Amino acid sequence: MDGTPCGESAPPRPGAAPRGPGRRLRPRAYAALAAGVLLFGFGAILVRWANAPGAATAFFRMAIAAVVIALPFAAHVRRADRPLRRRGVAFAALGGVSLAADLWLWATGVVMSGATVPTLMANTAPLWVGLASAALLRRRMPPLFWVGLAVAISGAATALAADFTRGAAFGRGTTLGLVAAFFYAGYHLATERGRAHLSTLSYLWISTASGAVFLLLVCLVTRTPLSGYSPITYLLFLALAVLVQVAGWMSVTYVLGLLPAAIVSPTLLGQPVVTALLAVPLLGETFSARQLAGGAAVLAGVLLVHRSRAADVV
Repeated sequence: MDGTPCGESAPPRPGAAPRGPGRRLRPRAYAALAAGVLLFGFGAILVRWANAPGAATAFFRMAIAAVVIALPFAAHVRRADRPLRRRGVAFAALGGVSLAADLWLWATGVVMSGATVPTLMANTAPLWVGLASAALLRRRMPPLFWVGLAVAISGAATALAADFTRGAAFGRGTTLGLVAAFFYAGYHLATERGRAHLSTLSYLWISTASGAVFLLLVCLVTRTPLSGYSPITYLLFLALAVLVQVAGWMSVTYVLGLLPAAIVSPTLLGQPVVTALLAVPLLGETFSARQLAGGAAVLAGVLLVHRSRAADVV
């Protein structure tokens, strides 16, 4: 997840050393990072408890979040007193649609296959971001990237095969999680370009609102009901929007302004681990040896990709 803090400070003077977090801010930054990982990890549990169609769950998650962010966004635009750049708005809308597709497919996969494995597959997005950078942007990737890619793909294949042995629905749900990662990668690429033209809060609201509109159209076309759910389900939708979509993303955005991305990005790989740890007591999920081996290989591969790209940047 890319971004910078919403309260953006003035850039440092030319030639000045980059400012890092002081000793007082470091504990707060690590606490916020831990909170973000925990909230993201809990997201799949909430989706599973809601047990609603993926399109409806994703729509309410993004629509409620857009409403929550609307007033801060409006105040931010008034303070900035300058029009939003069209190029940034276009990338934000594209990013929002990509994120919406990711959440839709991921939530559907979670309902079909359980919380853990689709979440793990959705976190392979860094692999596809790297491949897209190599193919579309002609960026040369170091050997460690390709090693990590091979390890992660072998792990994904192992976990996917293990789920298909449990039943076709489980295999399809895991596949949807993997496909969701492609759209999440698209969100990363769009955000990288869009954030060059928009502030964090502007980008966040435009992308969230655009995603909500896209998901509303998906629900209308697929005739996915948006009413008739139990009060508990609507409360779970609210929790997904406020705790995960708003608080979770804001926590990580805040941290990225204080800690290096080389620390934050690998730490976010703890999300599927947290989901797995929560899914055992809360959902009664169990894992086979093949699933555990495949999951470990996926995490190791994605971690190698992170390390290769961090070293490449340095």
